[in-house]
Amino acid sequence: MIVGTAGHIDHGKTSLVKALTGVDTDRLKEEKARGITIDLGFAYLPMDDGSVVGFVDVPGHERFVHTMVAGASGIDVALLVVAADDGVMPQTREHLAILDLLHVGRGIIALTKADLATPEQLAEVTAQIRGAIAGTVLENADILPVSTVTGAGIEALRDRLAVEAHTLGERAAEGRFRLAIDRVFILAGIGVVVTGTVLSGIVRMKDQVVISPSGLTARVRSLHAQNQPMEIGRAGDRCALNLVGEGISKDAIHRGDMVVDPSLHAPTDRIDARMHLLAGESKPMGQWFPARLHHGATEVGVRIVLLEEGLLQPGQMADVQLVLERPIAAAVLDRFVLRDVSAQRTLGGGHFIDLRAPSRQRRTDARLAQRVALAIDDPQRAFAALLEASPYAWDLSAFARDRALSDAWIDETVAALSPMMFDADGQRIAMSHAHWQQLVTRLIEYVDAFHVATPDLQGVVREKLRLALQPRLPAEAFALALQHPDLAAHIVRDGGFVRLASHCLQLSPEREAQWRQLSPLLGGDIRFRPPRVRDIAGVLKRPEQDVRQLLKFAARLGLVDEVAHDHFFLRTTTHEMVLLAADIAAHAADGRFTAAQFRDRLDNGRKVAIQILEFFDRQGVTLNRGTLRRVQARYLDVFGPVPAVAVPHGRESSPVGRPDFKSG
Repeated sequence: MIVGTAGHIDHGKTSLVKALTGVDTDRLKEEKARGITIDLGFAYLPMDDGSVVGFVDVPGHERFVHTMVAGASGIDVALLVVAADDGVMPQTREHLAILDLLHVGRGIIALTKADLATPEQLAEVTAQIRGAIAGTVLENADILPVSTVTGAGIEALRDRLAVEAHTLGERAAEGRFRLAIDRVFILAGIGVVVTGTVLSGIVRMKDQVVISPSGLTARVRSLHAQNQPMEIGRAGDRCALNLVGEGISKDAIHRGDMVVDPSLHAPTDRIDARMHLLAGESKPMGQWFPARLHHGATEVGVRIVLLEEGLLQPGQMADVQLVLERPIAAAVLDRFVLRDVSAQRTLGGGHFIDLRAPSRQRRTDARLAQRVALAIDDPQRAFAALLEASPYAWDLSAFARDRALSDAWIDETVAALSPMMFDADGQRIAMSHAHWQQLVTRLIEYVDAFHVATPDLQGVVREKLRLALQPRLPAEAFALALQHPDLAAHIVRDGGFVRLASHCLQLSPEREAQWRQLSPLLGGDIRFRPPRVRDIAGVLKRPEQDVRQLLKFAARLGLVDEVAHDHFFLRTTTHEMVLLAADIAAHAADGRFTAAQFRDRLDNGRKVAIQILEFFDRQGVTLNRGTLRRVQARYLDVFGPVPAVAVPHGRESSPVGRPDFKSG
């Protein structure tokens, strides 16, 4: 159990922790000299049952409220301290508001310096406290008078903490590992050490982790939990991790960073959230309001975009979008606090809803439905609701990542909801069966209507078809969906096109005769360097414009591809060149190849090889990075086998036939 102190400056928080644990949490020279807490302090109290209660002692001075927020994040129990000779003071109220915004629902109130007050004064301050905590998360907290001078009440408070620890029990640790860093330092002979509270999951010695948002990778060489050497740290533990790895140094890691399971590293700088503006604010909040966001131990500038009509009035809650100055590591449902840019007061706070918020169309009905689903606490119910929100197809892996959920949770959710699943390019796209059947029906109807309107075209461009349909699947998942038995019986993929299985392209007898005369000039040994339109026209002794029109029409049928102006390649040749590029990349150490390697494989000229590669770049088959290219495997079927073409007497129009290899 982690206990965090809160309260006004000089109300005895540090003295109380020392009386309970024997540890002086003021460790800095400045703290000793000034007699006030400046940074977070830590202490530990062994309990009779062998467990250890950790204490996070926070500053009470108004200048260090940002440090108090860092300390309050991730605690289990709040120990609110109010001095009997002072009563409720400004920072008492602000710290109480922060605990309320962070939903620290368990707490004890220590009425310190009880030796300096009469029974009447104690009763009066107790009444003040009851008034201050009314309507907050600490409304029902016990108030215990104590004195660190006489020792009165200390043992009773220690016993009360033991009851809280027993009642709280051990935090569930099913999720993936996250630790919010609040200290970074060097230990002689050890190296870089980071400390913080484990927010979720489990960490073990030798685990590989990532520092987020920077992306630095590290290994856990050793760890302490509750100030004791351990093999494992769990959710709720106060941990110190000794990290090693390339680039790991004290200067490379900062308070506010997160140590996370590598699969969770996905920083965000635009978050939709549910926010409460404190009732004590004098003015409503308008669009693009500037503030400071406090999340875990991090602090970052933010602009607040209202997602509901009108201004956000004091005391109200509303959906907002937080546009951050820089990315942070976070999880859905994490709590946050907002303070004004001058760091003089706390404005409000709330919890995160969506870490991948859009910058456009933020207030549409579809977006509202998504936020309503994402705001549901229970992750399985939230994902079930999301499947009923546009675009009706969602990445289950990304959903689990943003909530720090485990693979076991994903498996349980798939078993419980039984959605259609398409695993592609690291995504696990899920869709309800009802919406899948709608997609199948709409797709077939769309392609059929396309054929009626344009009977002389090969089919619908696959990407155009994908974008025209709802539910809208990601490109990789859509390619898999087209192979599903529900669709495979009705449609055929012709490279980058989609047509009905019953659809055949039509060539007139005249064009068929012309094509049979022309096509051999593009094949054979010269297929990688075919003649251009002008040269073909010379060989056939036909007008150049007639040859160009025939080849343009053949391109529409998917028989040839115009790689460069007036330079046409047979579709089978284009597909063969794609596979050659893929083979070159597969044998390259890093999967990248040069234009010269491609030219040599084709035994072609550099100019033509460059034109072919630039054509592949435009089609997405290759990605060009300076002088190197790599192949995108998911586009290997764009120039797949030549489609069936209906010709007189049932003959196929292409003399080159179909290749034996499978596309892709």
